[in-house]
Amino acid sequence: MSSPTSTLTLSAIPLSQLYGLLQPITVSPNAKFANWSRTFTCSPLAVFEPTTELHCELILELARREHKVVRAVGVGHSPSDLACTTGYMLRTTKLDRLLEIHADKRYIIAQAGITLDALHAELAIHGLAMINVGSISDQTLGGIVTTATHGTGINYGVISTHVMGLSLLLADGSRVFCSRQVRPDLFTASICGLGSTGLILTITLEVEPAFRLKEVQQTIQFHECVRSLDSLVTASQHVRFWWFPAADTMRVSSADRTTEPIKPAGSWLWHSLIGFHVVQFLLFVARFILPLNIFIGRFASWLVSTKVIAIDDSFRIFNMECRYPQHTTEWAIPYENTKACLHDLHDWLMREFSDPNGLRPHFPIEVRFSDSDDIWLSPSNGQRTCWIGIVQFKPYGFEVPYKMLFERFEAILCRHGGRPHWAKAHNLRPETLRRLYPRFDDFTRVLGSVDPRGMFRNEYVERHIFGKTGPGYHNRVFKRYAPSQ
Repeated sequence: MSSPTSTLTLSAIPLSQLYGLLQPITVSPNAKFANWSRTFTCSPLAVFEPTTELHCELILELARREHKVVRAVGVGHSPSDLACTTGYMLRTTKLDRLLEIHADKRYIIAQAGITLDALHAELAIHGLAMINVGSISDQTLGGIVTTATHGTGINYGVISTHVMGLSLLLADGSRVFCSRQVRPDLFTASICGLGSTGLILTITLEVEPAFRLKEVQQTIQFHECVRSLDSLVTASQHVRFWWFPAADTMRVSSADRTTEPIKPAGSWLWHSLIGFHVVQFLLFVARFILPLNIFIGRFASWLVSTKVIAIDDSFRIFNMECRYPQHTTEWAIPYENTKACLHDLHDWLMREFSDPNGLRPHFPIEVRFSDSDDIWLSPSNGQRTCWIGIVQFKPYGFEVPYKMLFERFEAILCRHGGRPHWAKAHNLRPETLRRLYPRFDDFTRVLGSVDPRGMFRNEYVERHIFGKTGPGYHNRVFKRYAPSQ
């Protein structure tokens, strides 16, 4: 785009010219969006793919004139309708550069659309690494920040705690910088802001020198794991469990920083093509023969039952394969409630297994941990946290029953003080969220001050944060397949 155009006052650009300026970055007037797991889909008015910040300013100018919502989206990995909109969609995937590297001060500045996969590669060139990473890296930095996505480690906060500053494009078109020292309320609201405070342009992120992790994986019995919970969780820097309820086993992963040479490893049976395809085929058959799911869970537990020790670059150990498209939900509970919650979940699942007509969950149930923080809407706000997530795979993309299973799972987590992961589908509304988050009203106050007309409030935000109801705001308004069990 020419520099003379970029210096014009945006409001002075005639509407026809504005349309012309946006045409090259318009993906298609009929473009559709579907999230990674193909569980939610939407048809925005238009999908834009900006390559410069000026493009972003033009998109917001159009939205202001036409009173439309703008929703930023990255890779679309969120297994909910968090990214969906009937307004304008702004893909950040071409705003993906690492802008500044300050190795001596251990921080970098990157555009929000950079994927973690790309960031890992860039950081490695400069001998740096992210401090903690979640289970997947096929997601954008902006996406994980605005949802307070987490890795694991009882002494490590959610990834948003590593953010030092943000530059935002606000609804009025102004560009602002915020941090814990500059506009701290806007900063604290934005590092778990669901994309509703403004368009995140750049992120200043704390990093550390590149490091390797030594991971030990071993399988133990469920009750042994729960009895030894505190010692297991604190024995290593990064601990997570994969629970196979049908086998009554826990796969324990313990990882620590090391200087030992790289020694990749894994369960050959689980990671081989045989393991991948056999398990998926069995899951497909189990759509018609539900009791088969119990056998598959035991079979999968056996596939990964051997003790494995691996040493590799940090992000390779942190990451795991999602394997198949899936429905998933994940909740955070106070760490002190972990044992009681796991026992309640175990008792419930054993009842389901013993009932010929009971529910048949997939596997594994992932259990992770994080330190407390002060981020207003972070599920770890004010509490050390245990995260528990459940999945129902979609073999070959076919639907499976999940709704009743998730409802019963969530009821137990709620009894133990559960807070939902913001990127995943849930049913909580403002009256409940206000009780769970002491600073909830501070968050909505900030939204009211920086975006009074709601330019960044899509259906998800209007529903969960502001309590909007009606057909256009229902949980399943963007559901790809409405029927479920």
